[in-house]
Amino acid sequence: MSDEWKPKIFGIICNWCSYAGADLAGSARTQYPPDIRTVRVMCTGRVDTLFIMKAFIDGADGVLVSGCHFGDCHYLEGNYKAAKRMFLMKSVLKNMGLEDKRLRMTFVSASEGAKWAKVVTDVVKTVTELGPSPLKEFQK
Repeated sequence: MSDEWKPKIFGIICNWCSYAGADLAGSARTQYPPDIRTVRVMCTGRVDTLFIMKAFIDGADGVLVSGCHFGDCHYLEGNYKAAKRMFLMKSVLKNMGLEDKRLRMTFVSASEGAKWAKVVTDVVKTVTELGPSPLKEFQK
């Protein structure tokens, strides 16, 4: 067993697009890091900024929010609302002393399994380079 640190990534993904894309990646046996745990929501427009804060407080080193491409949202404008919230949340994280690169919003459709794998790989790489969340010091 390795003592090497591995990042904990929390993913909040849209039921209609990104979840289906992640499922396609799994069905196609596309390889990507296992460092992400996901929760499916009906729409990223449902993602409250408190969900993001709770993830970091509970020990996440990074958070990925992924939904439908702009113009393809099943709830019309949910992904636009989510994008505005994530932009705001990055500012809040910076003010708290957390790197804003720990939060990422992406858009992956149901037919983009390979893109899902690439996104997860990139998020894990970015968070690994940043190291453990500074908030972990307060959890002891």
